[in-house]
Amino acid sequence: MNKVKTVYDHIRSNNIKTILLVICFPLIFIALIFLFTWIVAPAQTAMETAVRVAIPTFIACAVWLLISWAFGDSMMLNSAHAHEIFDTDAENREIFRSVENVAIAAGLPRPRVYIIDDDSMNAFATGRTPRDASVALTRGIIKKLNKLELEGVIAHEMAHIGNRDIRLDMMLITGVGVTVFAADMILRMAMVSGNDNDNKNNGAAILIMVWLAFMVFNWIITPILRMAVSRNREYAADATGAQITHNPMALANALRKITTDSRVECLDKVKSMAAVCIANPGGPREFISSLMATHPPVEKRIERLESMAS
Repeated sequence: MNKVKTVYDHIRSNNIKTILLVICFPLIFIALIFLFTWIVAPAQTAMETAVRVAIPTFIACAVWLLISWAFGDSMMLNSAHAHEIFDTDAENREIFRSVENVAIAAGLPRPRVYIIDDDSMNAFATGRTPRDASVALTRGIIKKLNKLELEGVIAHEMAHIGNRDIRLDMMLITGVGVTVFAADMILRMAMVSGNDNDNKNNGAAILIMVWLAFMVFNWIITPILRMAVSRNREYAADATGAQITHNPMALANALRKITTDSRVECLDKVKSMAAVCIANPGGPREFISSLMATHPPVEKRIERLESMAS
Protein backbone atom coordinates (compact mmCIF):
# COMPACT_ATOMS: atom_id res chain seq x y z
CA MET A 1 0.00 0.00 0.00
CA ASN A 2 1.42 3.40 -1.02
CA LYS A 3 1.95 5.89 1.78
CA VAL A 4 -0.24 9.01 1.52
CA LYS A 5 1.91 12.15 1.43
CA THR A 6 1.23 14.68 4.17
CA VAL A 7 1.71 18.46 4.05
CA TYR A 8 5.06 18.01 5.78
CA ASP A 9 6.17 15.43 3.19
CA HIS A 10 5.41 17.86 0.36
CA ILE A 11 7.28 20.71 2.09
CA ARG A 12 10.34 18.55 2.88
CA SER A 13 10.49 17.10 -0.63
CA ASN A 14 10.28 20.50 -2.32
CA ASN A 15 12.89 22.03 -0.01
CA ILE A 16 15.39 19.27 -0.85
CA LYS A 17 14.75 19.66 -4.58
CA THR A 18 15.24 23.43 -4.36
CA ILE A 19 18.59 23.09 -2.55
CA LEU A 20 19.85 20.65 -5.20
CA LEU A 21 18.71 22.90 -8.04
CA VAL A 22 20.36 26.01 -6.56
CA ILE A 23 23.65 24.09 -6.16
CA CYS A 24 23.45 23.26 -9.87
CA PHE A 25 23.69 26.94 -10.93
CA PRO A 26 27.39 27.63 -10.15
CA LEU A 27 28.46 24.06 -10.99
CA ILE A 28 26.90 24.14 -14.46
CA PHE A 29 28.21 27.67 -15.04
CA ILE A 30 31.83 26.63 -14.36
CA ALA A 31 31.44 23.38 -16.30
CA LEU A 32 30.12 25.17 -19.40
CA ILE A 33 33.03 27.63 -19.48
CA PHE A 34 35.52 24.78 -19.07
CA LEU A 35 33.95 22.59 -21.77
CA PHE A 36 33.57 25.36 -24.35
CA THR A 37 37.10 26.66 -23.74
CA TRP A 38 38.48 23.12 -23.94
CA ILE A 39 37.40 23.04 -27.59
CA VAL A 40 40.08 25.59 -28.53
CA ALA A 41 42.60 25.28 -25.67
CA PRO A 42 44.30 22.60 -23.53
CA ALA A 43 42.46 21.32 -20.46
CA GLN A 44 44.71 23.20 -18.03
CA THR A 45 44.13 26.50 -19.86
CA ALA A 46 40.40 25.78 -19.97
CA MET A 47 40.30 25.20 -16.20
CA GLU A 48 42.32 28.35 -15.48
CA THR A 49 39.97 30.34 -17.75
CA ALA A 50 36.92 28.94 -15.98
CA VAL A 51 38.31 29.99 -12.58
CA ARG A 52 39.37 33.46 -13.82
CA VAL A 53 35.89 34.07 -15.26
CA ALA A 54 33.91 32.54 -12.38
CA ILE A 55 35.54 34.48 -9.53
CA PRO A 56 34.82 38.05 -10.79
CA THR A 57 31.36 36.94 -11.96
CA PHE A 58 30.47 35.64 -8.50
CA ILE A 59 31.86 38.83 -6.90
CA ALA A 60 29.77 40.98 -9.26
CA CYS A 61 26.70 38.87 -8.39
CA ALA A 62 27.34 39.46 -4.68
CA VAL A 63 27.64 43.25 -5.15
CA TRP A 64 24.54 43.49 -7.30
CA LEU A 65 22.67 41.26 -4.83
CA LEU A 66 23.41 43.75 -2.05
CA ILE A 67 21.94 46.53 -4.18
CA SER A 68 18.86 44.42 -4.96
CA TRP A 69 18.63 43.49 -1.28
CA ALA A 70 18.40 47.17 -0.35
CA PHE A 71 15.97 48.39 -3.01
CA GLY A 72 14.36 45.31 -4.61
CA ASP A 73 11.12 45.27 -2.58
CA SER A 74 10.29 48.95 -3.19
CA MET A 75 11.05 48.51 -6.91
CA MET A 76 8.61 45.59 -7.14
CA LEU A 77 5.84 47.46 -5.32
CA ASN A 78 6.37 50.53 -7.51
CA SER A 79 6.22 48.36 -10.64
CA ALA A 80 2.81 47.09 -9.53
CA HIS A 81 1.61 50.65 -8.66
CA ALA A 82 0.73 49.31 -5.20
CA HIS A 83 -0.21 51.59 -2.31
CA GLU A 84 -0.10 50.72 1.40
CA ILE A 85 -3.23 50.37 3.53
CA PHE A 86 -3.61 50.57 7.31
CA ASP A 87 -6.05 49.31 9.93
CA THR A 88 -7.26 52.90 10.34
CA ASP A 89 -8.74 52.80 6.81
CA ALA A 90 -12.40 51.87 7.30
CA GLU A 91 -12.85 50.38 3.82
CA ASN A 92 -9.73 48.22 4.11
CA ARG A 93 -9.96 47.23 7.77
CA GLU A 94 -11.32 43.74 7.09
CA ILE A 95 -8.59 42.75 4.62
CA PHE A 96 -5.98 44.21 6.98
CA ARG A 97 -7.33 42.03 9.80
CA SER A 98 -7.31 38.95 7.57
CA VAL A 99 -3.61 39.44 6.83
CA GLU A 100 -2.94 39.98 10.54
CA ASN A 101 -4.82 36.80 11.54
CA VAL A 102 -3.03 34.64 8.97
CA ALA A 103 0.33 36.06 10.09
CA ILE A 104 -0.47 35.08 13.68
CA ALA A 105 -1.45 31.57 12.56
CA ALA A 106 1.80 31.32 10.59
CA GLY A 107 3.86 32.50 13.57
CA LEU A 108 5.29 35.40 11.55
CA PRO A 109 5.34 39.18 12.03
CA ARG A 110 2.46 40.96 10.32
CA PRO A 111 3.65 42.18 6.92
CA ARG A 112 2.79 45.56 5.46
CA VAL A 113 -0.33 45.34 3.28
CA TYR A 114 -0.56 46.88 -0.18
CA ILE A 115 -3.41 47.15 -2.68
CA ILE A 116 -3.04 47.07 -6.46
CA ASP A 117 -5.86 48.95 -8.21
CA ASP A 118 -6.61 46.29 -10.80
CA ASP A 119 -9.82 44.27 -11.20
CA SER A 120 -7.93 41.07 -12.03
CA MET A 121 -7.08 38.46 -9.37
CA ASN A 122 -3.46 38.19 -8.29
CA ALA A 123 -1.15 38.66 -5.32
CA PHE A 124 2.52 38.60 -4.40
CA ALA A 125 4.83 38.98 -1.41
CA THR A 126 8.13 40.83 -1.22
CA GLY A 127 10.72 41.90 1.33
CA ARG A 128 14.20 40.97 2.53
CA THR A 129 13.16 39.16 5.71
CA PRO A 130 9.88 38.27 7.47
CA ARG A 131 10.29 41.38 9.63
CA ASP A 132 10.15 43.80 6.69
CA ALA A 133 7.94 41.81 4.31
CA SER A 134 4.94 43.09 2.37
CA VAL A 135 1.90 41.41 0.84
CA ALA A 136 0.23 43.00 -2.20
CA LEU A 137 -3.32 42.08 -3.30
CA THR A 138 -5.31 43.28 -6.29
CA ARG A 139 -8.72 44.87 -5.82
CA GLY A 140 -10.15 42.09 -7.94
CA ILE A 141 -8.91 39.28 -5.72
CA ILE A 142 -10.37 41.00 -2.66
CA LYS A 143 -13.78 41.46 -4.30
CA LYS A 144 -14.12 38.10 -6.09
CA LEU A 145 -12.91 35.61 -3.47
CA ASN A 146 -14.80 34.74 -0.30
CA LYS A 147 -13.13 35.16 3.08
CA LEU A 148 -11.77 31.60 3.37
CA GLU A 149 -10.41 31.63 -0.20
CA LEU A 150 -8.76 35.00 0.35
CA GLU A 151 -7.19 33.75 3.59
CA GLY A 152 -5.86 30.77 1.61
CA VAL A 153 -4.18 33.17 -0.85
CA ILE A 154 -2.76 35.27 1.97
CA ALA A 155 -1.46 32.09 3.65
CA HIS A 156 0.24 31.12 0.38
CA GLU A 157 2.02 34.49 0.33
CA MET A 158 2.90 34.22 4.02
CA ALA A 159 4.40 30.81 3.21
CA HIS A 160 6.66 32.45 0.62
CA ILE A 161 7.75 34.90 3.31
CA GLY A 162 8.35 32.19 5.91
CA ASN A 163 10.15 29.91 3.45
CA ARG A 164 12.47 32.79 2.38
CA ASP A 165 11.41 32.33 -1.25
CA ILE A 166 11.64 36.08 -1.91
CA ARG A 167 15.32 36.07 -1.04
CA LEU A 168 15.89 33.02 -3.25
CA ASP A 169 14.16 34.57 -6.26
CA MET A 170 16.07 37.81 -5.75
CA MET A 171 19.32 35.82 -5.91
CA LEU A 172 18.27 34.13 -9.16
CA ILE A 173 17.16 37.39 -10.82
CA THR A 174 20.41 39.08 -9.75
CA GLY A 175 22.55 36.24 -11.08
CA VAL A 176 20.85 36.30 -14.46
CA GLY A 177 21.26 40.08 -14.76
CA VAL A 178 24.99 39.92 -14.01
CA THR A 179 25.72 37.06 -16.41
CA VAL A 180 23.84 38.77 -19.26
CA PHE A 181 25.90 41.94 -18.71
CA ALA A 182 29.13 39.92 -18.44
CA ALA A 183 28.37 38.11 -21.73
CA ASP A 184 28.07 41.45 -23.51
CA MET A 185 31.39 42.64 -22.06
CA ILE A 186 33.18 39.43 -23.07
CA LEU A 187 31.88 39.70 -26.65
CA ARG A 188 33.23 43.26 -26.87
CA MET A 189 36.60 42.09 -25.54
CA ALA A 190 36.66 39.28 -28.11
CA MET A 191 36.00 41.73 -30.95
CA VAL A 192 38.79 44.05 -29.77
CA SER A 193 41.14 41.10 -29.29
CA GLY A 194 40.36 39.76 -32.75
CA ASN A 195 41.14 43.15 -34.33
CA ASP A 196 44.48 43.42 -32.53
CA ASN A 197 47.13 42.29 -35.00
CA ASP A 198 49.68 41.85 -32.21
CA ASN A 199 47.43 39.44 -30.38
CA LYS A 200 47.27 35.74 -31.09
CA ASN A 201 44.04 34.47 -32.57
CA ASN A 202 43.82 31.85 -29.82
CA GLY A 203 43.06 34.57 -27.25
CA ALA A 204 40.10 35.79 -29.27
CA ALA A 205 38.95 32.19 -29.83
CA ILE A 206 38.96 31.53 -26.07
CA LEU A 207 36.91 34.69 -25.45
CA ILE A 208 34.41 33.65 -28.11
CA MET A 209 34.07 30.23 -26.48
CA VAL A 210 33.55 31.84 -23.07
CA TRP A 211 30.90 34.09 -24.60
CA LEU A 212 29.15 31.07 -26.12
CA ALA A 213 29.21 29.37 -22.72
CA PHE A 214 27.55 32.45 -21.19
CA MET A 215 24.90 32.48 -23.90
CA VAL A 216 24.04 28.81 -23.37
CA PHE A 217 23.90 29.39 -19.63
CA ASN A 218 21.76 32.54 -19.89
CA TRP A 219 19.25 31.46 -22.51
CA ILE A 220 18.98 27.67 -22.05
CA ILE A 221 20.27 26.46 -18.68
CA THR A 222 19.11 29.35 -16.47
CA PRO A 223 15.47 29.42 -17.70
CA ILE A 224 15.19 25.65 -17.19
CA LEU A 225 16.73 25.70 -13.69
CA ARG A 226 14.84 28.82 -12.64
CA MET A 227 11.59 27.28 -13.87
CA ALA A 228 12.28 24.13 -11.83
CA VAL A 229 13.19 26.10 -8.68
CA SER A 230 10.17 28.40 -8.97
CA ARG A 231 7.75 25.53 -9.55
CA ASN A 232 9.05 23.68 -6.51
CA ARG A 233 8.68 26.81 -4.38
CA GLU A 234 5.08 27.28 -5.59
CA TYR A 235 4.22 23.72 -4.59
CA ALA A 236 5.90 24.26 -1.22
CA ALA A 237 4.03 27.55 -0.66
CA ASP A 238 0.72 25.83 -1.51
CA ALA A 239 1.48 23.07 1.00
CA THR A 240 2.64 25.49 3.71
CA GLY A 241 -0.36 27.75 3.09
CA ALA A 242 -2.68 24.77 3.49
CA GLN A 243 -0.89 23.93 6.73
CA ILE A 244 -1.37 27.48 8.07
CA THR A 245 -5.13 27.63 7.40
CA HIS A 246 -5.82 23.90 7.83
CA ASN A 247 -8.02 24.30 4.74
CA PRO A 248 -6.37 23.09 1.50
CA MET A 249 -9.66 23.26 -0.40
CA ALA A 250 -10.01 27.00 0.20
CA LEU A 251 -6.75 27.65 -1.63
CA ALA A 252 -7.67 25.11 -4.33
CA ASN A 253 -10.97 26.90 -4.96
CA ALA A 254 -9.19 30.26 -4.98
CA LEU A 255 -6.73 29.03 -7.62
CA ARG A 256 -9.64 27.88 -9.83
CA LYS A 257 -11.05 31.40 -9.78
CA ILE A 258 -7.71 33.22 -10.06
CA THR A 259 -6.64 31.33 -13.18
CA THR A 260 -9.65 32.72 -15.08
CA ASP A 261 -8.46 36.32 -14.72
CA SER A 262 -4.90 36.75 -13.40
CA ARG A 263 -3.54 39.34 -15.82
CA VAL A 264 -2.27 42.54 -14.16
CA GLU A 265 -1.83 45.11 -16.93
CA CYS A 266 0.86 47.20 -15.23
CA LEU A 267 3.06 44.08 -14.99
CA ASP A 268 2.86 43.17 -18.69
CA LYS A 269 6.36 44.51 -19.36
CA VAL A 270 7.90 43.44 -16.03
CA LYS A 271 8.62 39.81 -16.86
CA SER A 272 10.71 39.23 -13.72
CA MET A 273 7.59 39.77 -11.58
CA ALA A 274 5.89 36.67 -12.96
CA ALA A 275 7.77 34.35 -10.61
CA VAL A 276 6.67 36.16 -7.43
CA CYS A 277 2.93 36.34 -8.22
CA ILE A 278 0.55 33.59 -7.14
CA ALA A 279 -0.44 33.14 -10.81
CA ASN A 280 1.05 34.33 -14.09
CA PRO A 281 0.23 38.09 -14.28
CA GLY A 282 0.69 38.16 -18.05
CA GLY A 283 -2.53 36.40 -18.95
CA PRO A 284 -2.92 33.23 -21.06
CA ARG A 285 0.29 31.67 -22.39
CA GLU A 286 1.17 29.97 -25.63
CA PHE A 287 2.22 26.32 -25.57
CA ILE A 288 5.99 26.97 -25.64
CA SER A 289 5.85 29.67 -22.96
CA SER A 290 3.76 27.33 -20.80
CA LEU A 291 6.55 24.74 -20.93
CA MET A 292 9.04 27.33 -19.59
CA ALA A 293 6.61 28.98 -17.15
CA THR A 294 7.73 29.75 -13.62
CA HIS A 295 4.46 28.36 -12.22
CA PRO A 296 3.36 24.72 -12.39
CA PRO A 297 0.05 23.99 -14.14
CA VAL A 298 -2.82 25.11 -11.91
CA GLU A 299 -4.46 21.72 -12.38
CA LYS A 300 -1.45 20.03 -10.75
CA ARG A 301 -1.49 22.51 -7.86
CA ILE A 302 -5.20 21.92 -7.26
CA GLU A 303 -4.72 18.15 -7.48
CA ARG A 304 -2.01 18.28 -4.78
CA LEU A 305 -4.13 20.46 -2.52
CA GLU A 306 -7.11 18.11 -2.92
CA SER A 307 -4.88 15.15 -2.02
CA MET A 308 -3.86 16.96 1.19
CA ALA A 309 -7.51 17.57 2.05
CA SER A 310 -8.25 13.87 1.73
